[in-house]
Amino acid sequence: MTPPTTPPPTAATLGELRATGYAPRTVKAEIRDNLLARLASGEDPWPGLHGLQDTVLPQLERALIAGHDVVLLGERGQGKTRLLRTLVGLLDEWQPVIAGSELGEDPLEPVTPASRRLAAELGDALPVAWRHRSERYAEKLATPDTSVADLIGDVDPMKVAEGRLLGDPETIHFGLVPRSHRGIVAINELPDLAERIQVAMLNVMEERDVQVRGYVVRLDLDVLVVASANPEDYTNRGRIITPLKDRFGAEIRTHYPTELDDEVAVIRQEADLVADVPAHLLEILARFTRALRGSSSVDQRSGVSARFAIAGAETIAAAALHRATRRGEDEAVARVVDLETAVDVLGGKVEFESGEEGRERAVLDHLLRTATAEAVRRHLRGLDLAPLVDALEAGASITTGEQVTATELLDGLPPLPPSGAGESDLYDAIAERLGATTPGQRASAIELALEGLFLARKVGKEQDTGRTTYGVE
Repeated sequence: MTPPTTPPPTAATLGELRATGYAPRTVKAEIRDNLLARLASGEDPWPGLHGLQDTVLPQLERALIAGHDVVLLGERGQGKTRLLRTLVGLLDEWQPVIAGSELGEDPLEPVTPASRRLAAELGDALPVAWRHRSERYAEKLATPDTSVADLIGDVDPMKVAEGRLLGDPETIHFGLVPRSHRGIVAINELPDLAERIQVAMLNVMEERDVQVRGYVVRLDLDVLVVASANPEDYTNRGRIITPLKDRFGAEIRTHYPTELDDEVAVIRQEADLVADVPAHLLEILARFTRALRGSSSVDQRSGVSARFAIAGAETIAAAALHRATRRGEDEAVARVVDLETAVDVLGGKVEFESGEEGRERAVLDHLLRTATAEAVRRHLRGLDLAPLVDALEAGASITTGEQVTATELLDGLPPLPPSGAGESDLYDAIAERLGATTPGQRASAIELALEGLFLARKVGKEQDTGRTTYGVE
């Protein structure tokens, strides 16, 4: 969560808080006011979210303005959890609470019997503390073993042993939802909750009270409940029971980025890269991921997560660093040859149709070649590569591979006939098209051109024990 950017207010008692003109607001009203203020000022309420600006986000904004609880429905890796966590930014940075209150109660509106007694006894001397918005978001990954006690609460035997009566509300140990009073509670993978646990949520969602072991505790809970679910969960693992679905004011379908640039932006933002991964390789991974999502060989009900491309970028960066470390390179830059290392480890992230058993690697290889060819056409269209083809047809060859350094690759390039400004014009033109300035980036750019020539069947390629040679077959 975002750390505090401003110090908390100085009011330390209820009297001092009253003097500031503070007035209580529900959490939904607070989010509505802050959202409308950001929209009016032109500030982006959803930093870090790409490809949802014209579809999902307007729907979510309308739901929040209406004060609705929300469930996000979509395949894995569509940014549902990130979107839920971004809601924290719409809360006030600091919120006053009764100091020591178990549920973070408003000093002007205590809800538990203990806090009401304390407020009555101390009056304006009631101690006030300040809670940062990062503390007002609670997230629970729903699992089949989640209990009512986890979400709602249960009778605390220690408090009973202290002499309190079993029916005393103060014997209750509150669960996640009551502890999120005046904040946001998010439940990920909601259909994974057992149906009897979902039933326990009904009163919280509608009447906003808590029922524990037959006792009704009126707490006037103030929470925004948000949840996420995958569509296939309704049939494969579980379902959201109809009464609970009815209590969510909005069900919003999410989706993968529709534009290539948004897909690349997600990879660039989320991947933790240990080496330089040129933009054209990130683009190939994005195109590869999108091709998988459109393939009839892949189970589209499961989807192909954005994490697939993110993990791919991290893998090829690791391959580049591995090569640089072993071979003593000054810089670690990923190249086309490193894409094979990503395919080696990413296959398990894709669910294939049952009829494709045994063909999984062939499907991945084919779609990766397609993605690479598309990137070549985009970046090198109109560039005359004939001199390079002629050099290879004349008997030259170029060797690359997982452990071939950029210097070795560049030193092994055949000289090209001069075109008026020097022999290296074509290589410079390729580097310029791809924004390559360092030796490692130049090697990556030229390797893309070579792979493009191979995919266009202009040159041959032989692979053997970690080495790839481009030349005439």
